[in-house]
Amino acid sequence: MRGLGAAFYTEVVKARKSIIFLITIIAFSFMALMLGLLVFVAKHPELFRDAGVMSAKAAIVGNADWPSFLGMLVQTGAMIGSIGCGFVASWVFGREYADRTVKDLLALPVSRSTIVTAKFLVTAIWCALLALVLLTAGFIAGTVVGLETWSIDFVFRAVVMFSLTWLLNIILCAPLAFFACVSRGFLLPLGVLIFTMIMSQTLGVGMPAVAGYFPWAVPALYGVAALAGKAIGIISFLTVIISGIVGIIATLGWWRYADQV
Repeated sequence: MRGLGAAFYTEVVKARKSIIFLITIIAFSFMALMLGLLVFVAKHPELFRDAGVMSAKAAIVGNADWPSFLGMLVQTGAMIGSIGCGFVASWVFGREYADRTVKDLLALPVSRSTIVTAKFLVTAIWCALLALVLLTAGFIAGTVVGLETWSIDFVFRAVVMFSLTWLLNIILCAPLAFFACVSRGFLLPLGVLIFTMIMSQTLGVGMPAVAGYFPWAVPALYGVAALAGKAIGIISFLTVIISGIVGIIATLGWWRYADQV
């Protein structure tokens, strides 16, 4: 436990002092503020009659109230959550190779599995923090805009749905960590991330019956279904869990058995 605590603290310090950490916080805060802007436009269309593009985008929001805004926040979190979590995992595991610090890690009196565990913990906490930032900034934006139809029950449901979609995305970042280790950098995991996004959108639109079996499409499917008061099959959740477990085991195996130098 002492070794894990030291490795975890080291990873936390590296993440906290990185400019990437600040960039992700700002980016997700900005996304929430942009959602608030769209709701503001939808609430006051008379102020933006000449802004055709902005008005068209605001029309997607629907009613300018809390249920519509929170529903949009859940769907946004499901989609950009995969991007944010995948990017974080790629950076946490790929930076050691890009910065050529992997040799320094291997020289420490800490087991490789402990190092990997610490990295996964930091990745999960970082991603959870991004979710909290997006959700908090979203509530602030909605309050500033002055949305109506506040409902404690729906707010609770929306927070639960948002949290579960983000948890699914956190689980799915484990395979990307493995790809970062195998490729010894960022490009392969980011490429896989883009591929999964394209496949998720393609299956979700063209073959919705098959999308439930593609792990990276499950968070968005769950978000849409939950908002409509429906449920998705347990197999869809199992595909996500199995993918996460396989990613963790593969990453641990790579660090333990592969030549890191």
